Amino acid sequence: MSALPHTLPHFRRMRALDLDFIAAQEASAYELPWTRGNFRDALDAGYDCWLMLVGSQIIGHAIVLFAASEAHLLNLTVAPDWQRRGYGRILLQHMINEAKPHKSELMLLEVRPSNRAALQLYSAFGFDQIGLRRNYYPVRGGGHEDAWVLSLVLVDPLAGKR
Repeated sequence: MSALPHTLPHFRRMRALDLDFIAAQEASAYELPWTRGNFRDALDAGYDCWLMLVGSQIIGHAIVLFAASEAHLLNLTVAPDWQRRGYGRILLQHMINEAKPHKSELMLLEVRPSNRAALQLYSAFGFDQIGLRRNYYPVRGGGHEDAWVLSLVLVDPLAGKR
């Protein structure tokens, strides 16, 4: 299987009109998804909320919070029917590119240690584990799972380049 998708996607900003669809897509991808209200709050707060589309079909979404010199990747989701085709890489690269105009020096995120596909993706981009948040994620049926905090340096501190 090729690591590159056969159909190149395009991107646009998320709008309030997209929220019902995005919440449903999120629910199809995760056992404990973000809610429509979570996405509404992200839009209202002015976070960078992006959609990835093939043709007119929304196949993924991502949300980043920019603060100071950091980009915090809060959500990155590819619809289940579109996974394992290279679209996660494209969406993540788009979000990294979006950090440049914000002069972000570092991208941070949390990920479940059990999410092996996500860990492989982030590792391929050079993210490193820098911390652990104990009992961060709820688990269906009760309890919690830790989160690994990952970071990616976007600016070489010695060269000042991205």
